[in-house]
Amino acid sequence: MTPSGSSVELADLPPSPAVWCSGLRKRYGRRTAVDDVSFSVARGEVLGLLGPNGAGKTSVIKMLLGLVRPDAGEVLLLGRRASDPRSRSAVGYLPELFRYQPWLTPTEVLDLHVRLARSDVPPAERRECLALVGLAGRAGDRLGGFSKGMQQRLGLAVALVARPELVVLDEPTSALDPIGRVDVRDLVLSLKSRGVAVLLNSHLIGEVERVCDRVVILDEGRVAASGTLAELLGQREVRLRLAGVDGRAEDRLRAAGSLAHSGDWFTVQLSADDDGVTVPDLVRDLVGLGVRVHAVEPVRISLEERLLAVLRHEEVSP
Repeated sequence: MTPSGSSVELADLPPSPAVWCSGLRKRYGRRTAVDDVSFSVARGEVLGLLGPNGAGKTSVIKMLLGLVRPDAGEVLLLGRRASDPRSRSAVGYLPELFRYQPWLTPTEVLDLHVRLARSDVPPAERRECLALVGLAGRAGDRLGGFSKGMQQRLGLAVALVARPELVVLDEPTSALDPIGRVDVRDLVLSLKSRGVAVLLNSHLIGEVERVCDRVVILDEGRVAASGTLAELLGQREVRLRLAGVDGRAEDRLRAAGSLAHSGDWFTVQLSADDDGVTVPDLVRDLVGLGVRVHAVEPVRISLEERLLAVLRHEEVSP
């Protein structure tokens, strides 16, 4: 095979995952913090890391980033071994606990991190980064007067300023008010739309459910469950309160999915690959058949219910 042929074949290969880890283990004294953890994060994917306090989430993140050396296991970041400093050159990181010098300004903090990352980010782009997290008007203020929420916003700006391909967020909304949480949610979705991978560790399960493509649940240092939200939560159902249902309407309901009914309530089980148009189309067709639609209620267990069931070793029926 010629060198040119080799390069063509390599160019045709799919990009490596943003994160790949296998068999991670870590002990602190007699306590096993992480035990045989394996998962991956694809490019442009948002993966949520869930679990109770002490489950090993932050230890896993620190091993991925080379801040803690694993006792066993392998890590690849953006196609490079985590032991290679170049693997972290395109990674943005917001730690759970951090502190900046109170005499610095947000502008000075970003300038410092751009130099540390050896990244060519012009001043205008750094200002845009501060605006993105809502700190444009405080760019020249000393951090000593910042609230915890404002410092959290600055930490997000630091994680994003060097144009990362992978962003690791460890409890990014812990000090933020509801508006700040919505801002972080929009920011994560914006990163995803640009092909940036995001690894999100958060106790706010509702936020994880809104933005994540897949979830890994850790318990006592091990992976207790993982998968897409559809896989973890099971098939969705929709309940409809209907009047005037005849044979034709029942046939239309059965065409949408497995049907059960009690009185004037009809329950349709939707397929796992439902594209979101089944229910609107069903309601439209039922109205066209003369059915009166009094209520439409989606039914599915929440991610919180699923998480609690996994941690309690219970079975949950979707």
